[in-house]
Amino acid sequence: MRRVLLLVTCVATLYPPFLSAQSDDQQDKSESSARASEESSSKDTRVDLGPPKDDEKNHPMSGAAVSDAKEAASDVQELHPWDPHKAAKDVEVGDFYFKKKNYRAAIERYKEALVYKPNDAIANFRLGECSEKTGNPADAVAHYQEYLKILPHGPFAADAQKALARLKPDNTKANPAAAE
Repeated sequence: MRRVLLLVTCVATLYPPFLSAQSDDQQDKSESSARASEESSSKDTRVDLGPPKDDEKNHPMSGAAVSDAKEAASDVQELHPWDPHKAAKDVEVGDFYFKKKNYRAAIERYKEALVYKPNDAIANFRLGECSEKTGNPADAVAHYQEYLKILPHGPFAADAQKALARLKPDNTKANPAAAE
């Protein structure tokens, strides 16, 4: 018994928190409850989407203006965000289809690229190539011309000009009387 008491005394002098472990747990609980009462209420993620107070009084005809705007014929069409990364990915996928000779799928991807980046020269050039392959020379000419409008001295300018010369025969060849 004397040895046990000596052991407990040594442990208590060398490691005082051993005896006060229960009081520390109680202290931690009281500190955490104090912190909880001080926490911000910013965890509430609900957003009030209702109109501000006195909105109807400050803007009495706003409801009529909104309904008139909905009923009126508008020339505004659906807007797509300008996203050059999405356009580049669409061109990349279109190139994949083009190499597999799936020209219709490639055309759709190039058109989608033009939705997200309207003045994409590469997409226009590739659309010209696909249109030519699918037997639609009018679209091919339009896309080759658009490419040359965007990049007149671009990497595919010579190819686009050759394609235009091939697709748009000179009027002198078609009509020999006009050559004279």
